[in-house]
Amino acid sequence: MSSRPDLGPDLGPKPRLGYTESRIARAADLRTDAARIAALEADARAGVYVMGGEMIVLKQGAANEPLFGVTEAAALGAATETVFLGLVDGQPRFGHSLTPAAAEALKTRGDLLVTDLRSIAVQGLVAAEHLPPMAEAKAVLHWHARHRYCSNCGTLSHAVDSGWRRDCPNCKTQHFPRTDPVVIMLAIDGDNCLLGRSPRFVPGMWSCLAGFVEPGEAIEDAVRRETLEEAGIVCGRVRYFASQPWPFPMSLMIGCFAEATSREITIDATELEGARWFSRDEAADMLLRRHKDGLTAPPPVAIAHHIVRAWVEGEAGFG
Repeated sequence: MSSRPDLGPDLGPKPRLGYTESRIARAADLRTDAARIAALEADARAGVYVMGGEMIVLKQGAANEPLFGVTEAAALGAATETVFLGLVDGQPRFGHSLTPAAAEALKTRGDLLVTDLRSIAVQGLVAAEHLPPMAEAKAVLHWHARHRYCSNCGTLSHAVDSGWRRDCPNCKTQHFPRTDPVVIMLAIDGDNCLLGRSPRFVPGMWSCLAGFVEPGEAIEDAVRRETLEEAGIVCGRVRYFASQPWPFPMSLMIGCFAEATSREITIDATELEGARWFSRDEAADMLLRRHKDGLTAPPPVAIAHHIVRAWVEGEAGFG
């Protein structure tokens, strides 16, 4: 239900934010215990998420089961890397990466569905509880695929600690997975909010502005800088809303509201094809997919949907 009925239509129950509310206990203390990890791999309850590049492998069916047994996963193809994700109610979970070509070849099998994680999330192809560990696996396995050589001396490194570190045998440098922080923000001016359109968006969709946090930069400063750079809008107060893991490829979306102190828009055409102010009623219609011009907000799996909805329902803290 809307927190302030005077603000507009009832948007219905709040959907779950994609890739969050993980049930995984990461059990980081087990990662360095090779004997214990081997025992977990031999556990009959162990479940494996299988992926190759951008593709995820599912058992095709009414529920599209994403978990394979250890033996089942091995039968799909040799793993380029395996990562221990953690425990769900004491049951081990692993990520198993195939080469992109091997994953692509599995598309010919009638008992499997091979598709990308974004489609899985948007279309609800698996139970929501699987999305966080799938995001975890995809991000870490992507890191392995892109960081096989030591950035210090160029030597081929090798995975250790159950996939959570790479060691260089030459210069002994240790490398750890990284997450890229990204601010995603809704600039607000009273009963209007600022949304933009990237050329990459599906037709008719408008969303919050976003950009990477730069070295030495606070979240609030990144919000103000990105809004100014992309749309020419100056902002003052910034308020944190929520965060979301975003495994495309390995980001953390940091959702914020920003109080606009200017109105005139000047877009950066290299980043956006458009930016404009939307009224609260328009934004509500976009969330409900009933805007008179066919415009839409991002789907519920994305944090941008939740940011816009929170503002429509009066939860931004200002505006």
